[in-house]
Amino acid sequence: MEQKKERTTRSQYQTKVSEDFPQTLVFGDNRFVKKLSMRYGENPGYPAAFYQEEGANGPNMATMEIIQEGTKGLSYINVADMDLGQRLARKLNIIFPGKSIAVIIKHEMPSAVALGENSLEAFEKAWQADALSNFGSVDVFNTVVGPELAGLLVESARNIEVVYAPSYTPEALDILSSRKVLRVVRMGAPLSEAAVDNGLEFKRVAGGLLIQKRFDSRIVSPEFIDVVSIKKPTDTQLKAALLCWTVACFTRSNAIVIGTEDKIHGIGSGQRSRIDAAEDAIRLSTRGYGSEGCVMASDAYMPFPDVVELAARSGITGIIYPLGSIRDQEVISRADELGLVMMVTRKPGEIDCERCFLHR
Repeated sequence: MEQKKERTTRSQYQTKVSEDFPQTLVFGDNRFVKKLSMRYGENPGYPAAFYQEEGANGPNMATMEIIQEGTKGLSYINVADMDLGQRLARKLNIIFPGKSIAVIIKHEMPSAVALGENSLEAFEKAWQADALSNFGSVDVFNTVVGPELAGLLVESARNIEVVYAPSYTPEALDILSSRKVLRVVRMGAPLSEAAVDNGLEFKRVAGGLLIQKRFDSRIVSPEFIDVVSIKKPTDTQLKAALLCWTVACFTRSNAIVIGTEDKIHGIGSGQRSRIDAAEDAIRLSTRGYGSEGCVMASDAYMPFPDVVELAARSGITGIIYPLGSIRDQEVISRADELGLVMMVTRKPGEIDCERCFLHR
């Protein structure tokens, strides 16, 4: 009897829910055409579909090409994860030209991110940061996937759900096809190209619809970073700050991201308190590289010195964040006492800082 119950429970995750959504949806001047009918939505038993925006082009979800559907097909959550990973990889591709990038996504949040000289190196760095959290992920790359990397991606112990990249070698595709549950998707255009759609974000609420312009961070080089501490950053710290801030822009608020110039060490996301997010980022970093020598990014200002003090105790050497608290000077003074570099998200001479809240 117990075995029968278990089979029935598991079958709900394999069962496709039929949907009768319209073939087209229209919002103002924008028309969306149904591209994929999905197994179910965020949870079993609820229908779902993906609609492609007419006229959208470049590296975005409208142009993706499914090479290997897997035994279950792309899910609602898979597509949301692929979108976040592709947009983060594209932004990093602009900031760090010539680098291979691996972005590992879980539940619409970055789980690990790394830069390398090739996709294999970037993936290995990213996976080793937090193998526990990376289990069952959507893995996104900005460069070709070759056979050696493909061999790692099909290992059952990793349980990777989707691989999403601009191209694959024939040998890699042969290897990837050996894992029947794996979904393999090709990007419709290189990440170096512009991703074109209407630039708006829609969020359904009961009885209405929220619309906003999509956020796009302007912090893309050291020239966009101001320094407010006595101690000044090294070139290595500036590169780490750019990487951590960019990842924070795609991490659910409250967000704290710690890392070095080539990889993220720990991510704290979605906490109500900033100190809790910071503690999570530092704790999770101990699964891989640790916090020593890292730079920290915070998606919003520091209302108290508590995060600064925690950072110093944990071996973190610098912080990038926006100003905006009535206690800004108190926080900066405490950082100076502790010997931290404090970088803020504005050009030198500007007044306002960029903030990067994300609530999905």
